[in-house]
Amino acid sequence: MGEKAADLAYRAIKSTIRFFYSKYTCAGVEHIPAEPVIFVGNHSQAHGPLAGELYMPVPRKTWCASQMMERKEVAAYAFQDFWAQNPKWTLWFYKGLSHAIVPLSVLLFNHAETIPVYRDSRVLSTFRATIQTLEAGTSVLIFPEKNGTHDNILYEFQDHFIDVARLWYKRTGKALAFVPLYVCPARKTLNFGEAVRFDPKAPMDAERERIRELLMDRIRATAAALPRHRVVPYRPQPKKNWPYNRPEEAGKP
Repeated sequence: MGEKAADLAYRAIKSTIRFFYSKYTCAGVEHIPAEPVIFVGNHSQAHGPLAGELYMPVPRKTWCASQMMERKEVAAYAFQDFWAQNPKWTLWFYKGLSHAIVPLSVLLFNHAETIPVYRDSRVLSTFRATIQTLEAGTSVLIFPEKNGTHDNILYEFQDHFIDVARLWYKRTGKALAFVPLYVCPARKTLNFGEAVRFDPKAPMDAERERIRELLMDRIRATAAALPRHRVVPYRPQPKKNWPYNRPEEAGKP
């Protein structure tokens, strides 16, 4: 498929998804500074990237795992990241599915507004592309949850994406803002919280920890302030096991 045909195919697929996917509204947009920022949100399985692609209120590019953009790596990555935790008797189906989605994944993620995220020596190109995006006046959207410890709202965040702020300060002399985002599929909303701004005078290790913890705390607080609803977790699991944003209200109407 030529580049022009691929671009047309992507646009057709995106229009189709927009038609069938729920319309999201935005809340808390007053917290978004009038400058390029890093939005940091909960993944909410596929809902975070999908709602971000369709309904973010400002121009942005999204960090995307490079494996989902490279034909030789999609199947293994998709199976391990999305479906390996499913019951063993279903894994044959998901292994087949992980191979079936390869052409679609390569098409979509290479034509969407994405920045490939590498986990090897090429990671420097991820940071360079992010800085170039910010310099162009476009914000960046990141979903940093990782496997491991979690509560009813979030899995723990990775934190080295915060190093973008140090590079940005060296390049521009400006302190980058990180805006927390709670994606809520149950209420079809993108909910923005108060920004956390990088302190260039603080030690980097301490600053990573401070920003990571504040972002997570503000996302949790935003989620808890909403009416009771089920939270779509980062890792796939049966819907009946999805937690509530207010677990202490279990059993209440």
